[in-house]
Amino acid sequence: MKIEFPSREFDNIVAAVCHGSASDEQAGALNTLLLGNAAARDEYILRLELHSRLASEPDLFASPEADARTLAEASRILPPENIFPGPRSRRGRNVRTWAVALAAGLVLLAFGFWNLQRSRSDDQDRLTSKAVAMLNRTADAQWNQRAEIPRLNAPLEPGALRLEAGLAQVIFYSGARVVMEGPAELQLVSQNEAFCRQGRLVVEVPSQALGFRLKTPHITLTELGTSMGLDVKEQRTDLHAFKGNLKLRPGAGSAEQALPEGSGVRIDNERTVVAVNANAAAFTSLFDFQARSVAAEARRYDQWRTACKRLETDASLLVHFDFEKTTPSGWQIRNRGNPRAGVSDSTIVGCQWTEGRWPGKRAMEFQSVSDRVRLNVPGEFQSLTLAAWVCVKGLDRKINSLFMSDGFEPGTIHWLIRRDGVLGLTVIGAEPRNHQIVASSPAVTLEKFGMWLHLAVVLDSGAERVTHYVNGVPVSEKALKIAPPFRIGAAEMGNWNAKGFPENDPFMIRNFSGAMDEFCLFSRALNAEEIRALYAQGKPQGDTAAALLQDSDPPPNTQP
Repeated sequence: MKIEFPSREFDNIVAAVCHGSASDEQAGALNTLLLGNAAARDEYILRLELHSRLASEPDLFASPEADARTLAEASRILPPENIFPGPRSRRGRNVRTWAVALAAGLVLLAFGFWNLQRSRSDDQDRLTSKAVAMLNRTADAQWNQRAEIPRLNAPLEPGALRLEAGLAQVIFYSGARVVMEGPAELQLVSQNEAFCRQGRLVVEVPSQALGFRLKTPHITLTELGTSMGLDVKEQRTDLHAFKGNLKLRPGAGSAEQALPEGSGVRIDNERTVVAVNANAAAFTSLFDFQARSVAAEARRYDQWRTACKRLETDASLLVHFDFEKTTPSGWQIRNRGNPRAGVSDSTIVGCQWTEGRWPGKRAMEFQSVSDRVRLNVPGEFQSLTLAAWVCVKGLDRKINSLFMSDGFEPGTIHWLIRRDGVLGLTVIGAEPRNHQIVASSPAVTLEKFGMWLHLAVVLDSGAERVTHYVNGVPVSEKALKIAPPFRIGAAEMGNWNAKGFPENDPFMIRNFSGAMDEFCLFSRALNAEEIRALYAQGKPQGDTAAALLQDSDPPPNTQP
């Protein structure tokens, strides 16, 4: 007898082993498979462990309601037919079979967990990135709208950056820093090389970045000093050596020339080299980049505060945590949503304050399994919208909570990020075992860790759909199969209260690792334009499109 993995036959035989009803032939076939298939071993170990846990906790099945909830949760891991309330009676032959299988399981348990850890380690070792630089700071940056707009602290892969106006600083992984002033186009080639087609640049190359090369249509810089300025136009390139000595090559096959500190050259399309004096004053705006960047951030911060005041006139805004000020007690967060909704201030459990999207702006950081923010939202709703600015530091658990109602009460919701970066919304139905898990494709990927992201999910009963958004863009739209009313009740940000499940169950640990800078809960379904506006008005780095959205008031809403 030979079995495959994965297969229904594998499922049935493992179930038989758990019940002690597997035949000698089935046990032999299973052992043969497990010895040669690492994935099957891992799955077998997981199922034995779960069966043992369920069988040893009789309180899990104290009531039909509790049984239904447990099965609903466990069914996310195993098919329903492989979850059993306890062992059945065993005949003599099956006792021997079970003992053999259990002994094999104990041996494989140690081997399987070691192999699983090694496999995960190997997976981590194989993770790679094509990125060569990062966007570090901006000041009034306006990017070419025809290309993807780079985001602050985002890793940058080889390709062109087209800055229409303003300033932007790019840090290469080699350590070289380039400040661009728009209009400018910089082609990222590698962590040690870039090509400037046009624009004004200030380039700093520390000793750790020696070997960094910079090209323009007219010259190639083969050995860079510590600081220089370039003004690249269609007809010529002006080069100024502010600190350190440079070496340049006017064209292919030409001799290398030295450029001492304090001097400059102009090279045209004919490769004619004309000496000029280095003029730092011509690059004052770039040297003032830090001050201009801080001023731009302060303006964005003020614009967001103004937008919040408009937002808080929306009668459907049940909860708005801006994390600007706590209550006088110091351990509560003031709810700035509609006071008539009856949602009180939230309570901080654990957690630490950290810097938010702008310098001086506060955010709530979740680090340990104890960290959470508790609140209670009374009432029943036909539709809901949740939105939050988050900075993900890691997806350490199978399920990482963003916002979850306690337990699995009828009509409640669980908003989460899975370990693989998938955004999920679980909606609990009114009947036992009736729930829907609405998942996106992987959206919070490794390169987004450490960046501020705007996440939103819209539960729209009128259109019968659930839509997930990342940075104002829909990433998933699925049919809604659970009927309203929906409710929140007692709930937590950044964690989950299992409410009725066994203590110390590892599957119940769902705390979030990261920071949250703003949270909104609406009692209606926001449309796509309103979600884009929420993102635009809270985006740390402004751009032309965002400014247009930000300057327009959101559609009025008088819904109670």
